[in-house]
Amino acid sequence: MGHDVGRRAIVLGGSMAGLLAARVLAESFAEVLVVDRDELTDVTTARRGVPQGRHVHGLLARGQQILEELFPSFTAGVMAAGVPTGDLGELRWFFNGLPLKPSTTGLVCLSATRPVLESHVRARVAALPNVTLVEKTDIVGLTTTTDNARVTGARVQPHDGGPEEVLEADLVVDATGRGSRTPAWLEELGYGRPDEDRVKVNICYTTRTYRLSDESVLRGDLSINPVASPATRRGGFFSRIEDGKCVLSLYGVLGDSAPTDNEGFVEFARSLPVPDIYDVIKDAEPLTDAVIHRYPASVRRRYERMIRFPDGMIVIGDAACSFNPVYGQGMTIAALEALTLRDHLRRGVPSAAGFHRDIAKVIDGAWDMSVSGDLGYPEVEGERTLKVRMGNAFMAKVQAAMTRDSAVTGAFMRVAGMVESPASLMRPGMLLRILRNGKPAAAPADQRPTDGPGDVQLPRAA
Repeated sequence: MGHDVGRRAIVLGGSMAGLLAARVLAESFAEVLVVDRDELTDVTTARRGVPQGRHVHGLLARGQQILEELFPSFTAGVMAAGVPTGDLGELRWFFNGLPLKPSTTGLVCLSATRPVLESHVRARVAALPNVTLVEKTDIVGLTTTTDNARVTGARVQPHDGGPEEVLEADLVVDATGRGSRTPAWLEELGYGRPDEDRVKVNICYTTRTYRLSDESVLRGDLSINPVASPATRRGGFFSRIEDGKCVLSLYGVLGDSAPTDNEGFVEFARSLPVPDIYDVIKDAEPLTDAVIHRYPASVRRRYERMIRFPDGMIVIGDAACSFNPVYGQGMTIAALEALTLRDHLRRGVPSAAGFHRDIAKVIDGAWDMSVSGDLGYPEVEGERTLKVRMGNAFMAKVQAAMTRDSAVTGAFMRVAGMVESPASLMRPGMLLRILRNGKPAAAPADQRPTDGPGDVQLPRAA
C-alpha cells in the first residue's frame, strides 16, 4: 500500500458502502477513520443504523466477485463460518407465478443475513493496520475552509459524554445511506441541493426467522423466490441462512403488506401465486417475531449534475442512490463504486465532479432496470418512455422464455447479477432463443391476467 495520496481520509458511515470505501482508501492514505453512531466491533445482529438489516438481502454475483478481489478467500471464509452457498441460477425462482428452468451458471450466491455478511467485511477492514473504527459517535457536521471551497474534516460527538471533536481529513466520504445530510450541508455552505429522481413504489417487507423440523421440505434448495408482478402485488424471499436457520421476507407492493401476527403472516404466505413457501413454513418453528420495514421510494441524488461542489468530499452508496430493495442492487453497486474510487485514488485525491460523473455511469444501468420494472405497475408514477415500454415488452419475453429454456435463465442471471450487460441478451443466438420461447405462458388459474410485463426482481441488497 502506497499511502501517498494523503495523510487521513474519513468515512462517514460504517455499513457496506463505507467499509468497502475504507478498504480502497487504506491503499492510498496513511490513516482511515470510519465513523458510525452504532457499536460495530463484534456485532453480528441488526444495527439501529441499518433498519433494513433484519430482512432478506442478496449480494449479486458481481458483488461477490468484488468482495473476493478486495478480500482474498472471502467466500471460503464465510462458508467455513457456516454461511450456505448455492448457484444463482439454481435457486427456486418464480416469475409471474411460473417456475424458471434452472441453469448452472457458476455465479455464487452467499445466503447470509445482512448483519453476518457485514460483520465478515467489517472484520477484514478492521484488521487493516491503518484503519480505525470510530464507533458510538454521532456525526455533527462538516468543517471547511473559510471560503467553504474545501471540506477539511468532520465534527463528531462521542456517546460517552466527551466533548465534540474535529477530525481533520484530506478527504471525507459520505456513506451514511439514504438519510444522508449532505444535501442540507451543501445548502448551508451555499452550493444548493442536488436534483433528485424519485420513484414511489411503497414496498413493505415483513420478516421472520424459522427453524425447520424437517429440511427435506426444501428439496435441497437454498432459496425459494416467487417475485411480485403487476398481477399479484405480492412476493416472498425464503432462504436458508447460517446456524441452520431460515429467514422469510414477505413483501407487498404499493401499500400492501403482510401482517406481523403469526396467523396473518402465514395466510399472506398462502396467498402468494405459488404454494412453495407456505408448504415450507406452515409446520416450521418461528424463532423471532415478525418485523416490518417500509420503503416508500427509490431516490437518486444527481450530484454529477451540480455546477459547484466543494473539494475534499465525495458521496457514495445509498447516500447517492437508494434502489428499490427487491432488485438486490444496493450492495453490489456500492462494491462497484469502491472500485471506481480505487481508480480515482491512483491519480490522487479524487475530484468530486469527476468521481460523481463516473459513479453515475455505474448507477445508470441498475437504475434503468429497476425503474423500468417499477413502471410495469400502472399505479407507479413516472414517464413511460419508448425505451421503457420496449424494454418491458422485451423483458416479458425473456421471463416467458426462462420458463422453457435454461440457457435463457442463465443469460438473464448473468445480467441480473451485473456480471454482463443487458446487451448480452441481444446476441443473435440468445435473441433467437428468447423469441422462440418468449410466447407468454398461461398463468396459474388463481392469477389474474396482466397486460404489463412482470418484474425482474432479485433479493436486496443495500
